[in-house]
Amino acid sequence: MSAKSNYHDELNKKNVTKLRELLDTLPSFCKMYFRGMNDTIASRTKIAYAYDLRVFFEFLHKNNSYIAKFDMKDIPMSMLDKVSREDIEEYLEYLSFYKNTDDEDVLNDERGKSRKLASLRSFYNYYFKNELIETNPPALVPMPKLHEKEIIRLEPDEVATLLDMVEAGTSLSKKQMDYHQKTVIRDMAILTLLLGTGIRVSECVGLDINDIDFANSRLKVRRKGGYEDVVYFGEEVEKTLLAYLEERKLIIPVDGHEDAFFLSMQQKRIGVRTVEILVKKYASNLTSVKKITPHKLRSTFGTNLYQETGDIYLVADVLGHKDVNTTRKHYAAMKDEHKRKAAKAVRLRED
Repeated sequence: MSAKSNYHDELNKKNVTKLRELLDTLPSFCKMYFRGMNDTIASRTKIAYAYDLRVFFEFLHKNNSYIAKFDMKDIPMSMLDKVSREDIEEYLEYLSFYKNTDDEDVLNDERGKSRKLASLRSFYNYYFKNELIETNPPALVPMPKLHEKEIIRLEPDEVATLLDMVEAGTSLSKKQMDYHQKTVIRDMAILTLLLGTGIRVSECVGLDINDIDFANSRLKVRRKGGYEDVVYFGEEVEKTLLAYLEERKLIIPVDGHEDAFFLSMQQKRIGVRTVEILVKKYASNLTSVKKITPHKLRSTFGTNLYQETGDIYLVADVLGHKDVNTTRKHYAAMKDEHKRKAAKAVRLRED
């Protein structure tokens, strides 16, 4: 990566390369579908679609005697018309448990099945609407019913305790403490930034030094979909970022990583996986009941903001959700919870 290269553009190049590799494992006519995709769909999302379709074609290849005659890449588009509604239903049942190409066990819950059926519907819809096939069996199969998923987040006292533990290195092993002494200022800046702004972990690791405007307490991030957005931060976030910046000035980065704000121990731009590991390291000592990830820190911020303002549109805007329904799905249920508490709080007669 050159000194002036953009992290997000480099990541997108890697994703495009990965997508091309995946397409080479699919029937050749699938490339038409991906070329027809909207340009605003993120490359990472396209990769997810490709993985889902590969699972589908592997299922057909194993279970359909007609399709088994072909090599995977040579399966013809006309095969899509030979798939029935019953085949799709059997596919959903297959997804409950199967072995992948590496002979690893794979399990899918209702959400995994729902996503894969949604991918298949999109795939079939493309060819059906373009009059390239005559049938659309995935459209006949109802989406799996999804149960409400509880929002996992940290309570205000847990947030304060977590940051205190990070500062002090509480409950860390001797080996972890050796690393902690070298990374505590950086780790505090990362956790405070995630908790104080709700940005995604990918947006956090993608920050360049010039993306942070301390004069106006704001930073520039690249959102999902590739568009740029401005996020404002408060005094607590500013204090930890400035503390890390002073330390950052003394570090000589590896060539190609000079612009990166957060650096790893190897003096390279910190990666998503590294942030996930450090969050797990600290949060595991805070609670064994909740599985805390960087995304849960984002949920914590979104929950706190909604509780303080009651404005779902504001929460959607700050979190960078393009569709407010996405935000409402995750946070609006809290309003109903408050209403239920209010109904129980009023007593008309004593027992």
